[in-house]
Amino acid sequence: HPHEPHWYLPLIAADPNWIGQGLGTLLMKHALRRCDEEGIAAYLESSNPRNISLYERHGFRIIGEIQHGSSPTMTPMLRTVS
Repeated sequence: HPHEPHWYLPLIAADPNWIGQGLGTLLMKHALRRCDEEGIAAYLESSNPRNISLYERHGFRIIGEIQHGSSPTMTPMLRTVS
């Protein structure tokens, strides 16, 4: 996790029947609106490479890689205060 104050966004998910309907975007906008109101960064770890472009569209940037042994790679991402 970053050293600066931040909101940790641990999970955004939708029922598979609703994927592609914009729910992830709505949830992300809601969380980021709160971060912006408080003037605080947002941090998440993506377990799915297909979601990285969604997070980048919302201002997140990749800040590293988390991987141990044969575990799946996690991609930590940070959105700083604008």
